[in-house]
Amino acid sequence: MALSGQIDEKDLPELHTLIPLDAHPKDITLDLEEVRLVDREAVGYLAACEAIGIELRNCPAYVRKWLNARSDTRNEQ
Repeated sequence: MALSGQIDEKDLPELHTLIPLDAHPKDITLDLEEVRLVDREAVGYLAACEAIGIELRNCPAYVRKWLNARSDTRNEQ
């Protein structure tokens, strides 16, 4: 599934409907090549997707950096 443009908190209910976090993650890949802007809540959702095994393809560098920072923070706790 390709996502594009901006992803923010108001988009999360629709994403939860399309990609429930109890889905079979091996069957899902999110292509983020066309994503230009995400907010903190959207990064949290993407992190949860990745944590259950959903592949994030073509993840913008700034989003990957934010995801890695979230992961590092959780690993330190």
